[in-house]
Amino acid sequence: MGTPATRLALMIDDPKGLADEFLKEWFAPEPYVTAHTSGSTGEPKEIKLLKSDMLKSAEATCRFFNIDSGSNMLLPLSPSYIAGKMMIVRAIVSGARLHVEPPSSHPMASDYGTLDLVPIVPAQLAGILSNRLSGNIKNLLIGGAPLSSAEESLIAESGIKAWASYGMTETCSHVALRDITSRSDIYDMLPGITASTDDRGCLIINAPEFSFRQLVTNDIAKVISPSRFRWIGRHDNVIISGGIKLHPELIERQLAGLINEPFYIIGRHSERWGQEAVLYIEATSVDTDRLMPEIRKRLDRYSVPKEIIAVTRFDRTDSGKIKRRIL
Repeated sequence: MGTPATRLALMIDDPKGLADEFLKEWFAPEPYVTAHTSGSTGEPKEIKLLKSDMLKSAEATCRFFNIDSGSNMLLPLSPSYIAGKMMIVRAIVSGARLHVEPPSSHPMASDYGTLDLVPIVPAQLAGILSNRLSGNIKNLLIGGAPLSSAEESLIAESGIKAWASYGMTETCSHVALRDITSRSDIYDMLPGITASTDDRGCLIINAPEFSFRQLVTNDIAKVISPSRFRWIGRHDNVIISGGIKLHPELIERQLAGLINEPFYIIGRHSERWGQEAVLYIEATSVDTDRLMPEIRKRLDRYSVPKEIIAVTRFDRTDSGKIKRRIL
């Protein structure tokens, strides 16, 4: 059978030693691994994740994708972040072969043969779709930041089986997955994890096998069954304008395809309404006279933004997620 180090060397193809630091931490005697939150809703925080929880998460993902010792996977993300760390743990749990390459906007630099699972962030999507070897991917796992409607359409048209992930660092990566290729808007929970909501309508993650047992989120969701839900938006982002509750993410989905540049809706203080919606677009300038009439055709009168503001460049997290701010 060989020593554990020998078996690991056979499983993990990592010529640049990118996973070395994490592997040292994983095989250290401490029962936890240090990770950092994304920082999309505040400053990134250092947290300690129990290795036992990471193992359970890895096992659930491997069951979902049927990953075993005969599987072949690629890691084009940094092992410094939770998504990268968990791919290594999935390889350890399943015995699958894992190829590690430096993160870039054009992943899959070599021909690794058929790949059962490849995780990426949206910034790497164009590189994957233009890669002549993309047909080798059986499952593309996309997380870190939301995809645009146009990006989801490109994925569906490509024929690549792709999944949007829902989760957070605190849950050791994703707890639910959405089938992008079939254009579904419903997330399916991983095995052993269920969904419910609190009195705010926010999602509760029930994971009895994990140390946290239950995690109350700030994500508004419509639970269809204990194993399925539809994501509506962040409770933190809700705008209450003249007593009307507006969900920025829903408004953004209604505007998808109308605005080609990155954009977001956010609430700001209003003397008249309490709050009012404004639209920020990442651009040097915006033709408001042309755009506003088109927006009014798509939205009800309460949801129409009171102002459109062009911003040269949005602040983003390392994974590419826009940091929503009043600018």
